[in-house]
Amino acid sequence: MSILSNPIPDNERINSIDTMRGFAILGIFLTNMLAFHSPMLYLNPYVWWSTKSDQTIYSFIDFFVQASFYPLFALLFGFGLMIMRERSVAKGFNFTPIAIRRLSMLLVIGCIHAFFIWHGDILINYAILGLIALLFLGMSGKALLLTGILTYMIPNILYGLLYFLATLVTPTNDYYHHDEAIKSVEFYQNGTFWEITVQRFYDWSQVNLNSIETSLFLFFTIFPFLLIGAGISKLNVVRNNMQNKKAIKVLLLIFVIVGSLLKLLPFVVRNLFSEYIQDIFGGPLLAVSYALVIMLLMEKHSASLQMFQAVGKLAISNYLFQSIVATLIFYNYGLGLYSKISVGTGTLLAITIFLVQAYISTKWVQNYQYGPVEWIWRAVSYWKIPNWKKFTK
Repeated sequence: MSILSNPIPDNERINSIDTMRGFAILGIFLTNMLAFHSPMLYLNPYVWWSTKSDQTIYSFIDFFVQASFYPLFALLFGFGLMIMRERSVAKGFNFTPIAIRRLSMLLVIGCIHAFFIWHGDILINYAILGLIALLFLGMSGKALLLTGILTYMIPNILYGLLYFLATLVTPTNDYYHHDEAIKSVEFYQNGTFWEITVQRFYDWSQVNLNSIETSLFLFFTIFPFLLIGAGISKLNVVRNNMQNKKAIKVLLLIFVIVGSLLKLLPFVVRNLFSEYIQDIFGGPLLAVSYALVIMLLMEKHSASLQMFQAVGKLAISNYLFQSIVATLIFYNYGLGLYSKISVGTGTLLAITIFLVQAYISTKWVQNYQYGPVEWIWRAVSYWKIPNWKKFTK
């Protein structure tokens, strides 16, 4: 176990994967920032933000960022899970108990994050769905890919048909909840820590436990990407990508064109169906496009992407740090700026915080093997206190 618990040597890490993680952390933060400083869960953004500049910046985020980076992060999570499994098997260790401890600890971290820091947590879902994914990791790479794609496409096409029918009878604005938005503003802006905690749990439950349909929707929009990521890892697609640069460029062109057209739908006709198609199909296609661009850039321009690589190596720590800093800025137990800033200011703030994270992460990985949260996570996974500092020769 001591051999397995050692960090993966730098020359064995897939740098493009760390870079994708770091890029995904930026994209997730830009998306999350809208919900950090406003009741994004309940509002119509084009009504809530009425200025031209806010609507323009929101439209930019909606097109290029929204619904793209969560799928990418889920795919990378599945990729990493398979890397762990294959490394364990190659060294003769039983992967299952290690993975169960690892995912159980992630669940604990996610619960602390969701219930005491920010309602928009993704770690709980990744932990639970990761445990289910363990049952599938023994499949071949092609079978994982096919299972993941079909598990995503079939239910979501059916959901899409239901949304199309819904647009025929229900106006889109009926799906926004202005009263809930006002209540959120009151609690996050003026509430005590306990009142904010109660509201935080309520918001989390609205996303995750509102109904059986909601839970199924989350399953079919996250779990398939874990399988797809695991399949890509098992097939060594990323390691072998430079042998197929022409094919990658063709795929990139197709994904960019189709993804962009789908993302544009709500800008042509805005209704529940077009917004669903934009997020569920357009978002992931752009996510894959971003991943392919990074794969191509890493061959000759890896130095210019090192800040993303450093952030990606400390992905969980950086993700949680963003939530802690943002909620301290916006909630009443901090600076109390909830619902008091523009979309532009929030976006600029997110970029500034990320650049600070990138600087700190770059310095950190020069001296330490893991981020603070990653160190705790690894200790629980392997029942062994890992060396934190890097050894110098």
